[in-house]
Amino acid sequence: MVGNNPSIFVGEGYDFIELREYAPGDDIRRIDWNITAKMQKPYVKIFREERELNVVIASVLNGSVHFGSKRFKQDVIAEVVAQLGYSTLKNGDLLSSYVFTDKMVSHNKPSKKLHQVQKSVGEILDFDALHQKCDFKVIASTLYKRLKRRSLILVVGDFFELPDFRLLAKKHEVVAVVVRDHMEEKPPKMGFASLVDPESGGVLEGDFNASSVEAYAKRVHAHDRELYDAFRKQQIRFAKVYTDASVGVALRRLFEGR
Repeated sequence: MVGNNPSIFVGEGYDFIELREYAPGDDIRRIDWNITAKMQKPYVKIFREERELNVVIASVLNGSVHFGSKRFKQDVIAEVVAQLGYSTLKNGDLLSSYVFTDKMVSHNKPSKKLHQVQKSVGEILDFDALHQKCDFKVIASTLYKRLKRRSLILVVGDFFELPDFRLLAKKHEVVAVVVRDHMEEKPPKMGFASLVDPESGGVLEGDFNASSVEAYAKRVHAHDRELYDAFRKQQIRFAKVYTDASVGVALRRLFEGR
């Protein structure tokens, strides 16, 4: 519904409010040159809330998304992107998408066409995530530099690294969708086994008994507690989606519960 976007920032909509002196970071396209010439200082036009959101979906495809007991996390990320993408276009908003590892892999420019979603999902499903690493500093700095217009940024990944989106969240509205599998948070007792790290390719051999599995689960829980605290401090909304759960239900809870 046009004009009913749940955005936390004041955007550059259609209804003029006032003029104010230019501040670093303002869009130079909004400078009123007539007033600027008279006052000998740059002034910008301020508008009411944006009626057309610029929605940016960033998928993080490091090696650990190549895992799943029911479905691979990579497939679930593709479904999350599909649902968010089609919802964006249905709402009449602009959609752009990125794929990241420890670098920017691909970028689709803002569009309102359906093929934008199909292309984005295809790139995720076809991507070979094994042995890829994640760098949230690269993601944050790339999006901060490339996105000139205030945007709703949705970052989708498994977040086993702690992101720092403080600067990005001051300029944009950032939402995190954490995709996980129950088995990686609470693995079963496996006895003696060999496990392969999907990022580094290294092999870990050992006795995965009750005590070692419990110790691992506690470390994951402690990491997630730290992750959620970081999100709250940075004013980032977030939701967790499991590979055996309904993606649509989790996303509706995230956005309707705002």
